Amino acid sequence: MNAVTFPDSKPQNLTLPDWLNQCLLSHESDKTNSDVDLICRAFNFAYQLHEGQTRKSGEPYIAHPVAVAGILRELGGDKAMIAAGFLHDVVEDTDVTVEDIEQRFGQEVALLVEGVTKLSKFNFSNKTEQQAENFRRMFLAMAKDIRVIVVKLSDRLHNMRTLEPLRPDKQRRIALETKEIFAPLANRLGIWRVKWELEDLSFKYLESEDYRKIQNFVSEKRIDRETRIETVKKLLSKRLDTMGIQVEELQGRPKHLYGIYCKMQRQNKGFHEIYDLAALRIIVKTNEECYRSLAVVHDLFKPMPGRFKDYIGLPKPNLYQSLHTTVVGLNGRPLEIQIRTLEMHHIAEYGIAAHWKYKETGGSDHTQFSDEDEKFTWLRQLLDWQNDLKDDQEYVDNLKDNLFDDDVYVFTPNGDVIALARGATAVDFAYRIHTEVGNQMKGARINGRWSVLDQPLQNGDIVEIITQKNCHPSLDWLNFVVTPTARNRIRQWFKRSRREENMARGREILEKELGKNGFEALLKSEPMLTVAQKCNYQSVDDLLAGLGYGGITLNQVVNRVREVTVTQQKEEDSDIALPTASPSPSCPTKPNKSPILGVEGLVYHIAGCCTPLPGDPIIGVVTRGNRGISIHSQSCSNIENIPGEQFIPVRWNTLDDNGGAATYPVDVQIEVLDRVGVFKDILLRLSDHHVNVCDAGVKTGRNKPATINLRIEIRNRQQLEYIINRISNMSDVLHIHRVNGVDF
Repeated sequence: MNAVTFPDSKPQNLTLPDWLNQCLLSHESDKTNSDVDLICRAFNFAYQLHEGQTRKSGEPYIAHPVAVAGILRELGGDKAMIAAGFLHDVVEDTDVTVEDIEQRFGQEVALLVEGVTKLSKFNFSNKTEQQAENFRRMFLAMAKDIRVIVVKLSDRLHNMRTLEPLRPDKQRRIALETKEIFAPLANRLGIWRVKWELEDLSFKYLESEDYRKIQNFVSEKRIDRETRIETVKKLLSKRLDTMGIQVEELQGRPKHLYGIYCKMQRQNKGFHEIYDLAALRIIVKTNEECYRSLAVVHDLFKPMPGRFKDYIGLPKPNLYQSLHTTVVGLNGRPLEIQIRTLEMHHIAEYGIAAHWKYKETGGSDHTQFSDEDEKFTWLRQLLDWQNDLKDDQEYVDNLKDNLFDDDVYVFTPNGDVIALARGATAVDFAYRIHTEVGNQMKGARINGRWSVLDQPLQNGDIVEIITQKNCHPSLDWLNFVVTPTARNRIRQWFKRSRREENMARGREILEKELGKNGFEALLKSEPMLTVAQKCNYQSVDDLLAGLGYGGITLNQVVNRVREVTVTQQKEEDSDIALPTASPSPSCPTKPNKSPILGVEGLVYHIAGCCTPLPGDPIIGVVTRGNRGISIHSQSCSNIENIPGEQFIPVRWNTLDDNGGAATYPVDVQIEVLDRVGVFKDILLRLSDHHVNVCDAGVKTGRNKPATINLRIEIRNRQQLEYIINRISNMSDVLHIHRVNGVDF
């Protein structure tokens, strides 16, 4: 490709930032600096490709990539990230491909641009299934190269800063997505300045009236607040200097608006009841000086009980470190004071961007996280959930409810620090250590004393788990554990144990019917696999489990065994010559109008014993009396002893012109882990897919799975199969099957 040069004519309403102007001037005089060269070439390329494009505000589109690159530069991004900031939209908005980017700027920049391009196509506010898939893809991209999400956050931050020209409905959609997804991600990455601004901007568009009120209140109190802060600064500065503590910086900062709003909501207070609208930050040289400064603060001002936090001794998972204390300041008003070193401050402001760990090998692998990177513990847990949680709704809910919560820090008996979600219990702790520790848990000692298992852990607790080999999880645990890992491991144990129990029961039932002679060889044979598949099970083990829990009858299995191993025939009704019936005057003939072909002009009804659906193989049976033709599933056990002369060949009418509006009652039975809310969750999934529930019943037992019986209205077999798959993916569902019908 030809080299790209900067056009002679620049748009009149585009002003380049000083850093970029200096970079371009430096490049003109010296092209040997590789960092400057890459950044300038990326800008020039983006400038040419976006020429003529404008944003909704009317400004040249190139202003957006320039702003994104500038944000990345402020965050301490490397040359590849800044270049990706310029180029992040070119693949999506122009004819340039990722391969073109790689040829011009190298693999590293190309992979970043490709990652951001994929994230830009995600819509996190649409239906649950797609939302969950977008989450999964986004976090996989983060695991591959964490810089991808930092570039995306910078892109989102500038978009939020320039949201004004969009329609109100689009403003709200983007703001809600930002508040629920991107601001918490910035928090997890420790990029506080981005997190706070994203939250305030989202607040502005989601709660515009409250935003303006708090903004006005803060502005009105500004002079009084700044006066008090200056007085405290002078007192502290003098005392710290007397103690020989060299202060790098002593600064006051107003709290961000969304934080004030949340505090008002949390404490149910009005604005005038919130006094700590500002905080004071002391930045010193060493860790020792942090603690010495804390002593000075507590000597000058009375500390408020329970308001001290040591994030230096116990850093947050995103590496945030600082001492936090709240004291009674001037005029009896609370004042929050933070104490940290300059390095801690840099990490607090820029988060993960302050800790890029690059190896010299090059390529994209050098930004993958390793087991030693504590800052990525949450990301590893999140990737584990992707494998564990198959239900889309549960996956999304767990992300929003657990991933972004504050953590509680507890200790193992050996002194190792374990971070858990707030509200976590000893059971959550046990499963965090190891699956088998949780599965064999007998009890727990907290701070040396035996404790009930549902007690929430507190910061600083020392937790010791007592195990015993013959112990196993309790269903009651599902009602109080809070971490997805613990909840899923408990469910897996019960699913596995129940499956083995059902398989053993099914094996016993079938062996009793067929006899022991050659039984084991039969189970391992190819014909038996064919039997399982004809019964709509993927494996012989699945068939045995189905027989054990009643998903299929012994009579059905035995008939299939005999059919496959003895006669080796095709479908049992394929060679039957069936008689035809004469039309009945009670039902006029309407060709192609009936949902069932073969009964035109005849009185018929759907058999209640098997309730076949459109799509099920069916057979008609001439009944005695005036009930006409009874439509059964071909596998219905009730027609096995009916003489062949009573059968009528029938099939579903695929050209039925009722638009598929007719529904048929179907009974399903669901075996679930008994926990609060599981029945409601199942009904919500049915409601989401517009499935009506005609009847419902629940049977429960102490520390045993619950059984839910539902009668639902279904259009066809395809819809039922989809519904059964959706419900079976729920983590609390052990099994779901169709009662008195063809199962899947």
